[in-house]
Amino acid sequence: MELSGYVNQFFFGYYPHLALAVFLVGSLLRFDREQYTWKSDSSELLRKDPLRLGSNLFHIGILGIFFGHLVGLLTPAAVWHAIGLPAPAKQMIAMVAGGVAGLLCLIGLAILLNRRLSDPRIRGTSRTTDIVVLVLFLAQLLLGLYSITISAQHRDGGEMLKLMDYVQRVVTFRAGGVGLLDDVSWVFKAHILLGFTIFLVFPFTRLVHIWSGFASVFYLLRPYQVVRTR
Repeated sequence: MELSGYVNQFFFGYYPHLALAVFLVGSLLRFDREQYTWKSDSSELLRKDPLRLGSNLFHIGILGIFFGHLVGLLTPAAVWHAIGLPAPAKQMIAMVAGGVAGLLCLIGLAILLNRRLSDPRIRGTSRTTDIVVLVLFLAQLLLGLYSITISAQHRDGGEMLKLMDYVQRVVTFRAGGVGLLDDVSWVFKAHILLGFTIFLVFPFTRLVHIWSGFASVFYLLRPYQVVRTR
């Protein structure tokens, strides 16, 4: 195997599993050992404007992107075909929906990043990881939006099917995924690599509060508390 083959095998074969393992185990360890750091570290008390606008746009966009990737990449192609949605149509929906969500998220992120860097009080109370996370998201969003222009040149859905198959092989521990990326555009490879890097740094940043957001859904299923007076 040539050097490039070993590099591809590491970054697209081993690295994703390493990143996901750190993501899961690291989150559990942090919750177990450092629960007082398990928070979003909101800076609302330091300056409210334009936090509300930026935060709303960012969270609406990022949730759309997250669930779009989750459903779009992890749902087998056979399921989409069964419901009458061929690859070209699915790709077009992904491009439009992803583009709208990506632009909303990018605008919100730009507001939040400018607020954090331009306000001396907020900048003074920010950790290095706070800035790093925002920059990582910014780079990932730019790559994702740029990838839409590449997808527009190949509307048959072929590359999308390769990416779906690759991600499904990663999460199901099936071999052969690295070879699927041989002819894929560099922007998709960079997008994948940076995406798994975000999972890697997740447990060491304020991003862990996302777990609490999803866990809050279980409060809807809790039984009522019985309170008795003495």
